[in-house]
Amino acid sequence: MNEEILLKGRKLAEEIASSLRPPRFYVEKSREVDISRRVFREDPLIRQGLQIMEISAASYGHGLSHAQKVAVDAGAIIINETPTDHEGDYPKRLLLLAHLAGLFHDIKRSSPHHAQAGAEEAEIILRDFDITEYERGAVKDAIRNHEAFQLHKDFDDPFGKLLSDALYDADKFRWGPDNFTEMLWDIVIPLDVPFTTLLKHFMPGMKGIERIGETFRTSTGREYGPDFIDLGLATGYRLYEALNTDEFLKG
Repeated sequence: MNEEILLKGRKLAEEIASSLRPPRFYVEKSREVDISRRVFREDPLIRQGLQIMEISAASYGHGLSHAQKVAVDAGAIIINETPTDHEGDYPKRLLLLAHLAGLFHDIKRSSPHHAQAGAEEAEIILRDFDITEYERGAVKDAIRNHEAFQLHKDFDDPFGKLLSDALYDADKFRWGPDNFTEMLWDIVIPLDVPFTTLLKHFMPGMKGIERIGETFRTSTGREYGPDFIDLGLATGYRLYEALNTDEFLKG
């Protein structure tokens, strides 16, 4: 019975989110997102990483969809943040590292101190990938730096800093509507969290989402991140109101 209620809540969240406009990032930066998504799908190193993630799917909390979205959006941020050359090209190597960092950033999501644990796990995995030691270290540092409200590493290297900041911002884009259509349910449904417990923690969680809006790190994140958060809050407040009605439990 509890699982049925949670699944019904997920469907309701999806309906509410779909009734809102899309985030401005996907409208105004559709070119960058499309390039990032295409490269993500075609790169053989990403396919190698996806095989690893599919095998270890039970060990992380937000699901493979979350990891893929973070990877693609991190890549789009990289493209938007870096000047193209005279042929309109973009930094393909940095794009690859953004994709790898996004793919593996939550690989230890269920572990204590998951950012640090995930960074260490990703560093081990990437020893079998055709990237340099420097690149492997940059991905590791970015993953270690992606958790909100934690002290993070200061970078002297602008390459590493951009990679880290792009991963952070792409991950926090997910605190928008995705938090209520995917992430919340990917956690509570497998654990069969009681519906009453979900409601009890719902509004305190909303306060945490509000705080995220002030933490974006890249110029792209600062421009578009708060819009994700506003849409997420609109989804969340409507969802909470609907979940507390007699019609929801009876319908």
